[in-house]
Amino acid sequence: MKVVDDHVEVTETEASGGVKEQGVRYVLAISLLAVIVVLSAIWIVPVLLSR
Repeated sequence: MKVVDDHVEVTETEASGGVKEQGVRYVLAISLLAVIVVLSAIWIVPVLLSR
C-alpha cells in the first residue's frame, strides 16, 4: 500500500483482503441440497402417511 498524492493505491491482493478458496462453494452446495431434501421430506412424508 502506498500513498500517491491524495489517495492510497493498493495491490490486488491487498484489496481483496480475503481467501480465495473453493470451500465456501462446497458448503453452499451441500447446504442447499440438504435443505431441498429436508423440505421435500417434510412435505412428502405426511402425504404418504395419510393414505
